Order: sequence, then structure tokens, then C-alpha cells
Amino acid sequence: MDFQFMGGSMGSVVGEKITRLIEYATKEFLPLIIVCASGGARMQEGSLNLMQMAKISSALYDYQSNKKLFSVPILTSPTTGGVTASFGMLGDIIIAEPNAYIALAGKRVIEQTLNKTVPDGSQAAEYLFQKGLFNLIVPRNPLKSVLSELFQLHTFFPLNQN
Repeated sequence: MDFQFMGGSMGSVVGEKITRLIEYATKEFLPLIIVCASGGARMQEGSLNLMQMAKISSALYDYQSNKKLFSVPILTSPTTGGVTASFGMLGDIIIAEPNAYIALAGKRVIEQTLNKTVPDGSQAAEYLFQKGLFNLIVPRNPLKSVLSELFQLHTFFPLNQN
């Protein structure tokens, strides 16, 4: 997802590409890494866009539950909206970057909707990690070695053993 284009919003084409990626990984029995940098679902596309979240989640369900394969979403800043509500939180191990902004809705939207103040830092990766929203906070430099270790661990203790 390219955040420079419409805030990295997930439209129907992006949803289709991610679904095809998951289906390919399922067919070829490959591990899956999805790097998320999105302002959420592209509301300009209406219900077609909202269906992408369900479609991606369904493909991930087959990938994880039926085939028992290994997926890792990496949450960068920002990861919000429909991406957070769907595949951003559906990995076996969920990784966030330090200081990443991760939310279902933005601070302004929450405050205007609920007429309550959202505390500063409550949508930052470190705060959400303390609340148990994801598994690791990893800077970009050591990310490759951390992923390598996770995949080695997965091959040692595969998810598809009975």
C-alpha cells in the first residue's frame, strides 16, 4: 500500500491483490508477510471496498485455520481503519514498528463522535503493546533477522502438525 496515494487507503483493487497474494501463498504453502501502511478502507468505493475486508479475512482464515500456514502482518505508521479491523490483526505473530500510529479510527474522529478527549499516545505502538494488541515492536534495521528467527522457529514447530 502506497501511503502517498489517497493515504494508502485500501480500495477494491488493493483488496483483490492482497487476496490473490494470500491465495497464492496458500496454494504454494508459503509463509506470508504483509506490511501495512494504510489510512484504512477507501470509503469513496462504498460497499465494494468494505467487502474487501471480509474477502481478505476469509482468504486468511483458509490460509491459517485450514492449511495451518504462518502469517506475519507488520504494522507501520499509520495503520488505521479497515486494515486494522481486518488483516492487520489476523496474523500468527503481529509486529509493529516503534512509534507507529495504530488505530481503528483517528483521534479527531473519536473525539468528535464521542465528545470525549482521547489521551495523547493512546494510539501509539508502545501503549498498545502494553495492552496486548500485538506481539512485538521491532525497528526496521533488525526486522530481517527477527523474521528469519520466527520462520526458523515455525519450521521447527510447524503449525500443521497433528
